[in-house]
Amino acid sequence: MQIKELARRLQITPRAIRFYEEKGLITPKKADGSGYRQFTEADVWRLQTVITLREVGMSIEDIRHVLRQLDEGEGGLLHYLELQLSFVYDRWVELSKVIHTTEAMIERVKRDGESDPASLFELAEASKRLRQARSNWVDRWNFNQLAANYDQMVTEARDGFHPHERYEQVLDALVEKVAPQPGETGLDAGTGTGNLARRLRERGVTVCAFDQSPEMLKRCRQKNPGVEAKLGTFFAFPFLDSRFDFVATSYALHHLTDEQKVLALAECRRVLKPAGRLAIADFMFVDAGHRANHLEALRQSGRTDAIERIEYGYYADRSRLLAALKELGFQPEAEQLTTYVHLVFATLA
Repeated sequence: MQIKELARRLQITPRAIRFYEEKGLITPKKADGSGYRQFTEADVWRLQTVITLREVGMSIEDIRHVLRQLDEGEGGLLHYLELQLSFVYDRWVELSKVIHTTEAMIERVKRDGESDPASLFELAEASKRLRQARSNWVDRWNFNQLAANYDQMVTEARDGFHPHERYEQVLDALVEKVAPQPGETGLDAGTGTGNLARRLRERGVTVCAFDQSPEMLKRCRQKNPGVEAKLGTFFAFPFLDSRFDFVATSYALHHLTDEQKVLALAECRRVLKPAGRLAIADFMFVDAGHRANHLEALRQSGRTDAIERIEYGYYADRSRLLAALKELGFQPEAEQLTTYVHLVFATLA
């Protein structure tokens, strides 16, 4: 078919088709003699893909990368759409923070007048610090490579150091604490290979999950057919507000700094329904004093390897975590399950 027919079929302009051709996204053949472009069904499919990806906000360069990967048989369209959705949620959450900061500034100006720019600067700086905390996270652990061996890794001690001791019992205790009820919808945040999601699903509830690692998600989906598992981060859960009766997370928050943990807790708050429940099982110390005493005991016994592993992760200060939850409107409680794992349970007031 020629360009006008293709334009009518896809409800776009010939000019748009020429633009995508100039960018190298489609390469129609020229008919012998006439010089007119001749488009095949393959060109139609390719152009439909381009239009679809543009509609969800993907850049021309990113679309070119997607098409190249598809041509080479690497990756898939689903993966790139999931990446784009994760990006959109990230921008949406970021924009909501900007809106909140701007509204706070407006309220201060209404209350105090325009004579105190220092207070507005303070709000702006706080917003900037949070934005930097969100953008500074990096995957130092390389979860895509860990995915294949993760389930074995959590059951084994290394050099006598085993922070995941009683792994299965910890997950069972978390599920018992959150007490899923038939008809509820729950979220497994930072699902990893889906071991917690499987336990929740066995309770007869609707389970959703997310993780930032595509390889971890692949294994989660294999274990949990029917679970809505999405690509996402702790700074922008890929779900809309007030969707879940409960959020559960295990062995994930210790990959976030203290400031980043607060951002993750705020996301838990955002996606929970009124009176929603939050359960966290992770590596923690009761407070800074307990942490210092434990590290000193390890040092005295020559366990520098254990100290290095603890300090490489971000084991939480439980007292600070509980205080942050109270600030967000939760009523929290906590108990220690193993040497390093604590269970925090909180309900929205």
